[in-house]
Amino acid sequence: MRYVVIMAGGSGKRLWPLSRQGTPKQLLRLIGDSSLLRLAYERVRGTVPDEHILVCTGAKYQQEVRKEIPELGEDQILGEPEGRDSLNAVAWPAAVLAHADPDAVVAMVTADQVMQPVEVFQQALATAFEAAETDPSAMVTFGVVPTSPHTGYGYLKRGEEVGEVPGVYAVTGFREKPDLPTAKRYLATGDYWWNSGMFVWRAQTLLDQLQRLVPDCHQLVTRIAAQPELLEELFRKLPKISVDYAVMEPVAGGRGSAHVVAVPLPVTWQDVGGYSALAEHLPSDDQGNSVDGRALLVDAHDNVVINRAADESLIAVFGLSDVVVVHSGDALLVCPASESERIKDLVAQVEARASQFA
Repeated sequence: MRYVVIMAGGSGKRLWPLSRQGTPKQLLRLIGDSSLLRLAYERVRGTVPDEHILVCTGAKYQQEVRKEIPELGEDQILGEPEGRDSLNAVAWPAAVLAHADPDAVVAMVTADQVMQPVEVFQQALATAFEAAETDPSAMVTFGVVPTSPHTGYGYLKRGEEVGEVPGVYAVTGFREKPDLPTAKRYLATGDYWWNSGMFVWRAQTLLDQLQRLVPDCHQLVTRIAAQPELLEELFRKLPKISVDYAVMEPVAGGRGSAHVVAVPLPVTWQDVGGYSALAEHLPSDDQGNSVDGRALLVDAHDNVVINRAADESLIAVFGLSDVVVVHSGDALLVCPASESERIKDLVAQVEARASQFA
């Protein structure tokens, strides 16, 4: 049977100070009136029964996730005792589902992406499900058809159309985030798609690859699935590594018993990982400023200004360009827009000096 797992365990450090330990970005209403998590649920709603939708999140966020998606039962929210990177965010749910349903076919989708139109995504999801059901050895990913030479995304290289399901292509390799000349070359060839970080596979197929490539992970997640009471003890022992490094890249390189294929995703797509991405969804003025909240900008252009202070305080920006200013109410961030991707380094400093700011 078909299932969907929404991966919602990230902390969103590049969106500090809006995103915090207790309120990670997927639970924030960053775009409109819905959280990113709620938007992710509404994208997949109807593609499988509600009882076949799970959310994998941090254990400390479980109650908030239930509030955001009250349609799901308590046992549909999987709470990780701690973050152990993306491999385990897909491996543990796969083991849980395979234990309950050996024929489970699982879509792993993320909670921090925005895409339109939703109908196109749902059509691509249906194609991916069909491909994984038709070919048990297929590990399906989604290649977002690029609209610009973006340097902030990873890429995958597509090969020829393969298999019995139309619209499915071989993946011949993965590429890290490129520099601008390389990204322009990728775009010009037409052979590269943005790596969406979403997957569809038979749960058992993923577990089989883990047994070959990351046996420690395989052993631990299958034990946890069979003995949930051992979750706290065993989860912390899982190797901390991304699913791309651990599984997708080795399998694409011929080191697994499966093979990687991709379904194109021709949508307006964005991974809302930082302020530059978020800015594209905010109201903008004729000077290129993206503004959310009470703010006054004079002789200023190409800034990102977000004011979430509850006391109606004003942010005034005068004579500046290409800066990010974010007021969360109890913290104020000011940095060059070009440095906004490094905010997670700042967060490490804030956490290290937490006692100074208590």
